[in-house]
Amino acid sequence: METKTVGVVGAGQMGHGIAHVMLRAGHRVALLDVSQELVEAGAKRIIKGLARDVEKERITAEEREHAVTRLKTAIMPTTKPANSVLPEGLRALGRPDLAAADIIIEAVTEKIDVKAGVFRALEPYCPPETIFASNTSSISITRFAAATQRPGKFVGLHFFNPVPVMKLVEVVPGLQTAPETVEQAIALATSAGKTPARLNDFPGFVSNRVLMPMINEAVFCLMEGVADAAGIDNVMKLGMNHPMGPLELADLIGLDVCRDIMMVLYESFHDSKYRPCPLLEKMVAAGWLGCKTQRGFYTYPRE
Repeated sequence: METKTVGVVGAGQMGHGIAHVMLRAGHRVALLDVSQELVEAGAKRIIKGLARDVEKERITAEEREHAVTRLKTAIMPTTKPANSVLPEGLRALGRPDLAAADIIIEAVTEKIDVKAGVFRALEPYCPPETIFASNTSSISITRFAAATQRPGKFVGLHFFNPVPVMKLVEVVPGLQTAPETVEQAIALATSAGKTPARLNDFPGFVSNRVLMPMINEAVFCLMEGVADAAGIDNVMKLGMNHPMGPLELADLIGLDVCRDIMMVLYESFHDSKYRPCPLLEKMVAAGWLGCKTQRGFYTYPRE
């Protein structure tokens, strides 16, 4: 596959991981977030990850150096342009800049208003041929696409955490998505060493429609005193051969993300089996979100 320019919006856990694998695959990457602090933190994690790739002999030291030169950062635009001149943050990208991106992948918080706001902000700066992709793990791609001026160029690309390690990418077209957009999305995922799975557009897709109710039920088991967290996780690891227990996995994903996905399922299907467990709601309200806050169902040392 020819070298692409990939814009990644969101420099957090998922965004920096997506940027990492795209650089490793030989693509150019423009990494954006809402502040210089966030994009710099994301860039540092990418550079650290590429160094780890050298240690693991996944890439050579020379390939790492070239990958770093292909990474550019910028601040996310927050207002529509008054004219065709790019804002200062985007001009700082140089070439490649965001306007030259072949595809832009959004990887921000799992809230439809936030994600839709990203695409509204980007649209004035991108030519019609730029593909927009969302890393959403649960929200309707058709709904996102209809809110843009390029529904045929909109597709879901759901990577899994940690992105540099996990092989699967769910590729989800909306009703309006053009076949060639799906083909390009599949080709990009394949170029990054991923295995694309083409799915239809339903809430939660396959992964989270199956996984999140299991996690939610594990939280109910904890709340009702069926077992403690370690006991629940050990049953699933030793009895079901899962690599991680559901509560450990929830901490890794983020309890706020788990809760948001359950709400998408609940509001989409209007079925009480998808209601978030009250304990999950309570922990999110307390700010106990798992690994990223050092406390969830388990406690974690600071990185």
